[in-house]
Amino acid sequence: MSAIIEFTHNLKFNDLPDDVIHQAQRCLLDLIGTAAGGYTTPVSRITRNFAVRHMGGSDSRLIFDGRRASPGGVALAGGTMIDSMDCHDGHVLTKGHMGVAVFPALLALIDSEGEIDNREFITSLVIGYEIATRAGIALHATACDYHSSGAWNALACAALGARFLKMNADKTRHALGIAEYNGPRSQMMRCIDDPTMVKDGSGWGAMTGLNAAYLAADGFTGAPAITVENTEVAAIWSDLGNRWRIREQYFKAYPVCRWAQPAIEAASSLQRAYQIAANDIQQVEVFTFHEGTRLATRCPETTEEAQYSLPFPVAAMLTHEQIGAGEVTGDSLYDPAILRLSNSTILTESETYNARFPAERWAHVAFTLTDGTHLTSEPAIARGNPENPLTDDEITKKFYLLANPVLGTDRAQRIAVLVSQLADAPEALNELRQLLFDPVMGEHNAEKD
Repeated sequence: MSAIIEFTHNLKFNDLPDDVIHQAQRCLLDLIGTAAGGYTTPVSRITRNFAVRHMGGSDSRLIFDGRRASPGGVALAGGTMIDSMDCHDGHVLTKGHMGVAVFPALLALIDSEGEIDNREFITSLVIGYEIATRAGIALHATACDYHSSGAWNALACAALGARFLKMNADKTRHALGIAEYNGPRSQMMRCIDDPTMVKDGSGWGAMTGLNAAYLAADGFTGAPAITVENTEVAAIWSDLGNRWRIREQYFKAYPVCRWAQPAIEAASSLQRAYQIAANDIQQVEVFTFHEGTRLATRCPETTEEAQYSLPFPVAAMLTHEQIGAGEVTGDSLYDPAILRLSNSTILTESETYNARFPAERWAHVAFTLTDGTHLTSEPAIARGNPENPLTDDEITKKFYLLANPVLGTDRAQRIAVLVSQLADAPEALNELRQLLFDPVMGEHNAEKD
């Protein structure tokens, strides 16, 4: 436990390898783009209004909104905003996400607890990723069912709170224990089978973690955090500060569940290889692992259902040859060409792919064309893993695809420049923060129900 507390409080920017710093900047740009895409969703609007009405305060500002709420309220709204557009980074062994909670919690702390410099911002971001990833791996190793990401990223947010509040070792230990005990151990497969706005619980994890730190600072007790202190998980934490888990994050190419993305890649590659028009495909059969087959919604009525579907985004890719925010929101949900293919998609469980999950996620597809021709793809994995990473240019292109329609081209371009300069330009953080907190398109957000 002492090593975790020491890492939380004593890690310095100069301790970070260059590639870890660069990866943190990649994660940051991707999270900001995802937040911009998520800003437009109903769940983001509802949660931002909730934070202002019921978690009010003058301490922290809401991302892309500018109104103020308590740090916990801002973290809840920011984490939910990012979570509402399912294209943020993650880690295969956690089957979930870290930055979605760490980033808005960090912004809330900066606004409420005082200024930090650009390098401390990057260092804090890395601390959050390292602790959240290990907490997620530890929870999966010790719990009997699959919990949402908020269950473990709460611990990272508590650790950041402890660092900002300069808490001693004893209070830091209690902050982690409070966060673990109260973190949203939600039944993740419930949301897979019946997609709603609850999603991955990351906004609740961010809020819980910050509130745990504030409670511990005032003397509230809650230790131990068993996913940190139990001897059976000691090996997971033993390489903290030596093995950088942030290097192992994946980046999503598309704003849908990661489990659907191997099938999207397989279908897209087969379509390109044979130059097949979508209307020439009569049926699609997807062979994938069990959890992927649970993404079975074919006619989504909400963006949550579209993002937790496999047939729908495969059909959208085949029809539009891209999947951006526009393909999982609005009129695309009622596109007859997409719905025809989605309803014609069969999901088949593969024991071969089951055996490789969760460390690897695979799929292949078979097309039956309208002329009776049968075509089968090669097995595919999702792009963006450490072994097949998205390039910096691809991450930047994805950022603009999500951010430009919401923030405008000029604001999005300036954010991208500032993120790229963040490690070396002390003045970059203050300007970046302002661009993150300014209301979208310079207008204050009226509450709309």
